[in-house]
Amino acid sequence: MNVIDHVRDMAAAGLHSNVRLVSSLLLTMSTNNPELFSPAQKYQLLVHHADAIFHDKEYRKAACKYNMALQQKKVLSKTSKVRPSSTGGPSSVQAQNLPSEIEVKYKIAECYTILKLDKDAISVLDGIPSRQRTPKINMMLANLYRKAGQERSAVTSYKEVLRQCPLALDAIIGLLSLSVKGAEVASMTMDVIQTIPNLDWLSVWIKAYAFIHGGDNHRAINTICSLEKKSLLRDNVNLLVSLADVYFRAGDTKNAILKFEQAQMLDPYLIKGMDVYGYLMAREGHLEDVEVLGGRLFNISDQHAEPWVISGCHSFYSKRYSRALYLGAKAIQLNSNSVQALLLKGAALRNMGRVQEAIIHFREAMRLAPCRLDCYEGLIDCYLASNGIREAMGMANNIYKTLGANAQTLTILATVCLEDPMTQEKAKTLLDKALAQRPDYIKAVVKKAELLSREQKYDEGIALLRSTLANQSDCMLHRMLGDFLVAVNDYQEAMDQYSIALR
Repeated sequence: MNVIDHVRDMAAAGLHSNVRLVSSLLLTMSTNNPELFSPAQKYQLLVHHADAIFHDKEYRKAACKYNMALQQKKVLSKTSKVRPSSTGGPSSVQAQNLPSEIEVKYKIAECYTILKLDKDAISVLDGIPSRQRTPKINMMLANLYRKAGQERSAVTSYKEVLRQCPLALDAIIGLLSLSVKGAEVASMTMDVIQTIPNLDWLSVWIKAYAFIHGGDNHRAINTICSLEKKSLLRDNVNLLVSLADVYFRAGDTKNAILKFEQAQMLDPYLIKGMDVYGYLMAREGHLEDVEVLGGRLFNISDQHAEPWVISGCHSFYSKRYSRALYLGAKAIQLNSNSVQALLLKGAALRNMGRVQEAIIHFREAMRLAPCRLDCYEGLIDCYLASNGIREAMGMANNIYKTLGANAQTLTILATVCLEDPMTQEKAKTLLDKALAQRPDYIKAVVKKAELLSREQKYDEGIALLRSTLANQSDCMLHRMLGDFLVAVNDYQEAMDQYSIALR
């Protein structure tokens, strides 16, 4: 057993700091005496040294060392026979223990991805022949292609992952997010469903996520509920978080919060989806609960975007926009694909008067989540804030045509129409249609109440708000009802409504 074997064994045992130190010393010895180690042994040393540096999160340096290892591997490939080293050890054993060149390239790509050098990461992985790509290489490539907008290449890579690993559910979600039909994706998993027992739920699961990424929230909710009610999948945290998120997308805040709370009770260490939960709680005015939630998530992990977003939402709704901007930027730094972080930063920039910068963030959020209406709402708010009514109207009409006439799209279009005196009547018609579909949709109620206030139809406004508040309590609706009651000189009940809103 030679010294390289000892280094390899320490690496396998997870003694990273020890490997880093001893490999550094041995590499220096090799530099001073090139005959001390064979090319194969030097290659092994460089890889183990780079692995130890990677473990210490020094990714730029690790990438450099991995590239040095690959250069050494080229030297080794040119040598017809591995030279015996002065430390002994059969050359055939050395050859068998050599680290995989493919794995080294994957590690380099990992370093580049963490450093946000996506083009360099793609270049490294593209250099691996297709037949030699492992599922994790194809998965990383697919994610990088999707992020770079190379959708066709991303689809090909995701499909290759599924071909080798038909239960790779993230790859399935990736395909569905790229508009691949649910039936086509399901066909790629049919063999495993038919040959393995208790996997009959998978086809329904695929259907649910196909609805989600197709923007059909109503059918997505029904499908996930049917899955969640099955005894074998009851109380699954991932399903509950997905259900909560779809309720949120559908504008059903009450059920979204309920499902997030249910998931949180089942898993006290849950991080995924908690940024949306924190945002909803902040929007509803429960700032103390949001502060507690943010602190608890920071104790779980400060290396995820979610706790930073939650603290940012607390700052935003406390009108500390500069701090919200900083926290949103920190969250994006940790996860550039965090839609909630982009929306937080965009909203903070908009409220600070930096509208053009805000537009960039809302557009990126739209690219990442084309079926989330709040991304479009943020952009429309920016257009309206900069008097770009034409741009806002164009986008609202596009959403309406693309996603259909539901309560949310009707309300968005009505919101823009309210900004132009010439389209007030159209706004009223749109809001009436929205409320006919969903009488409890708060955004539509708020906009209709604003319109009635402009028209000084206070009795109609009071009736509308009372009817909505009979089924749900909302801070803004209580405040608006207070304003209407003041307008009709009912000061005592107005004070009662303001008190409820404050609570």
